[in-house]
Amino acid sequence: MNDNIQAETTLDASLPPRIEILLVDMNGRLRGKQLPLDAEKKVWSGATRLPASTQSLDIWGDDNDDLTGISLTLGDPDGAVIPDKRSHVAMPWAPAGSSQVLATMHTLEGERHFCDPRGMLARVLERYAERGLTPVVATELEFYVMDGKSRETGIPMPPSSLTCMGDKNGFQLYEMDAVDNMSAYLQTVRAYCNAMGLPADATTAEFGAGQFEINLNHRPDALAAADDCIYLKRVVEQAARKFGLKSTCMAKPYSDQAGSGLHVHASLIDKHGVNVLDAKGCDPVLLKSVTAGMLKTMREAQLIFAPFANSYRRFQPGSFAPVDVTWGFGNRGTAIRIPDKDGPAARVEHRVAGADANPYFLLAAMLGGMLLGLEDTLDPGPDTNPAGGPEKPQRLTHDFLTAVEEFAASEFIGDIFGKQYQKLFADTKRKEAITFMRTVSDFDYRTYLPRI
Repeated sequence: MNDNIQAETTLDASLPPRIEILLVDMNGRLRGKQLPLDAEKKVWSGATRLPASTQSLDIWGDDNDDLTGISLTLGDPDGAVIPDKRSHVAMPWAPAGSSQVLATMHTLEGERHFCDPRGMLARVLERYAERGLTPVVATELEFYVMDGKSRETGIPMPPSSLTCMGDKNGFQLYEMDAVDNMSAYLQTVRAYCNAMGLPADATTAEFGAGQFEINLNHRPDALAAADDCIYLKRVVEQAARKFGLKSTCMAKPYSDQAGSGLHVHASLIDKHGVNVLDAKGCDPVLLKSVTAGMLKTMREAQLIFAPFANSYRRFQPGSFAPVDVTWGFGNRGTAIRIPDKDGPAARVEHRVAGADANPYFLLAAMLGGMLLGLEDTLDPGPDTNPAGGPEKPQRLTHDFLTAVEEFAASEFIGDIFGKQYQKLFADTKRKEAITFMRTVSDFDYRTYLPRI
């Protein structure tokens, strides 16, 4: 074990096990309750209650009742927290016998609450089921691991095992030394994933110092794939705490280092398990048509893929984060990449979202765009390749507030997420964007104060 990442003291074996029932809020943060095992029946009976407004909390934890009208305006009513037994897994960082389960917020009358991210994705999947189709989905999560002092200083710094005389070692893409130097941490992540049954596959070092990517295997259940991703985010942070480190899924934690993405691979199978996107064995144009559907809705849904002010720092020319609404065969510089077009592995890869995206919203928006390509035959236009591409491709926005307004005005977003939630989310994010614009930064002080 590397001296720089020694494990903290093991949990006291005498501590009692527990169960945690978890909700995912609009920002992809986990909220919920921790209960002793002797109260576990309450979880499974559907008797757990939390204020429904927990699903509308902004990034600071404010319920914004003046904007949403679903908190004190209504008396801050409870919702029913209904667990999904399929997501019941071990909690390997807690005392032995502890477990966790993801849940969906319902009204007390039994309906899925209009604010619940899991419920929104479930509704999109029901539309696929009506067509006799099942999305098969896999996610690839990039994240940074930092020195634990980053919590105290508020300044990100790579673990000391990845620095020399305090300086970053430079780009570490696929570098095995970086993996070896963080082996104890990464093996703990792997052990936690195994204990929870997460389908974790390859782990690679990415460009940035302390940046890694973990791929999750394909699931013929997009809701389970989103659950896997949200659990993986928890795993990488819990493992970091074990070694006195800090993990982050911020899209751009360092100005001079690569941003972190959340790439999604998706195919569609019919009732017989046949991949209908196979351009050779099935419909020769369907793969391009669903690609066109995602491109058509990409600007309107960009707030889903880039939900915070920091998210927009990731979209930089010359990086692997796309800046144009483009597609290509095997092209990692495009917004939509087609890794394979023929055979059972035919699929699309959505490359726009940052690691900070809420995976349930991301999949709902992505699959919602693909639905348009199922309903009508759409043309994505020319592909981007080394020989050329579209003359004037539409650009993704680099502005948080612009993304908010395009989201708020979109008929597509209203259809996928519901008009009531579209307004709530847009109003909440508009407040966040305006707060960001009003805040005078260190850059302002260092650049303008001495000179103007």
